[in-house]
Amino acid sequence: MTQDIRPGGPAPRKLNGFEHLVAAAGYSVDGLRRLLREPAFRHEILFAAVLLGVLAIDGASAAALLIQLVLLAILGAIEAVNTAIELIVDRVSPEFSAFAKHAKDLGSFAVFSLVVANAAFCAAVLFKDSASFL
Repeated sequence: MTQDIRPGGPAPRKLNGFEHLVAAAGYSVDGLRRLLREPAFRHEILFAAVLLGVLAIDGASAAALLIQLVLLAILGAIEAVNTAIELIVDRVSPEFSAFAKHAKDLGSFAVFSLVVANAAFCAAVLFKDSASFL
């Protein structure tokens, strides 16, 4: 599905309408396949399964499960962006540089923040007696 784009080659033809939608879906599938090669993403899938399993066993509401799913989807999206940042930085700056380290650290912090948010929401649902907003 994905076109091979080489430096100096011709630009791919612009797609419109339904063709664009199909191509975009293919690019998303390719991105997911690439992301599945990342150990961190596979760990996040396991993390998601544990959180959702614990909430299901606890009898969490459909709304709480939906919110948790949305938070997990955001975590996956941020992991994809973090992986993209790492790939670009490694390509542009293969040698060590403070710039590269800072870029990777910032991406890592974004992922960590979403992991904490997911765990905190799950904990709030589990301890709903003290969290009246759920």
